[in-house]
Amino acid sequence: MDKQELAAFLRSRRERLRPQDVGLPSGPRRRTPGLRREEVAVLAHISTEYYVRLEQGRAPRPSGEVLSGISDALRLTETESDHLHVLAGTAPSRTGLHRRDVRPSIATLLERLPGTAGFVMSAAFEVLAWNDLAAALLEDFADLAPKDRNLARKAFLEPSRTDTTPYGISDAADFRQNVVMELRSTHARYPSDPAVTELVDELYEASPDFARLWERHDVQAAPPLTKTFRHPTVGHITVDCDALTLTDRDQRLVLYSAPPGSPDAEALALLNVLGAEAGDYVP
Repeated sequence: MDKQELAAFLRSRRERLRPQDVGLPSGPRRRTPGLRREEVAVLAHISTEYYVRLEQGRAPRPSGEVLSGISDALRLTETESDHLHVLAGTAPSRTGLHRRDVRPSIATLLERLPGTAGFVMSAAFEVLAWNDLAAALLEDFADLAPKDRNLARKAFLEPSRTDTTPYGISDAADFRQNVVMELRSTHARYPSDPAVTELVDELYEASPDFARLWERHDVQAAPPLTKTFRHPTVGHITVDCDALTLTDRDQRLVLYSAPPGSPDAEALALLNVLGAEAGDYVP
């Protein structure tokens, strides 16, 4: 526990907040910037005396529950909350929900990517946003309920999945293994998120293949560099696969592209013209 750094960090986070940021009245003119220590203590459900001692570098190591309360009171980001736990000498205690709202700038970016199929995926494999070419290459997610946009469910739970593969991909076994490894990491980050825990339970109960892979406790997933689809309209098409992590929301921007002038790039261009109707896969 680094008491002095912890104290300085708490003061800096407290001083940046205004009363109205946390739903408190502004009241009379304040002698110091930000919230008062007693206000933080009330919001964190701890005693004022203990919080004052933390900011003075005189308190014993706080529990994970206390740190979570302080983190919520100070409106810390996930990165800041992790830093708080590191300074306090405790492991991070994540109890939040994974983000499913897409940053508007990323949604706009998807529409500005010529010749590239792109979509945003949540930490629990739900497709959250996509562009027209992604709908043509994969399927029109707008026609699906949010639950049916989940790529983990599509990989393990769709009928006849032992005979077909999601979107005709050639590396279905590797894809399923990566899904399990990444879901295990997601489950560790969001142990109290019902959407995550219920998804894992559903897959575990319904898919022996998922259960077998889950019991291996693997967490290191190697991202694929290329992916080959067997498309019902344009046939086999191999694309470069890039997955960019959106750290502020724990999401991924997945991009499928092909070298300019290649037959695969021409196939993507044809799909761009044909539109989403071309992405209807038939088992």
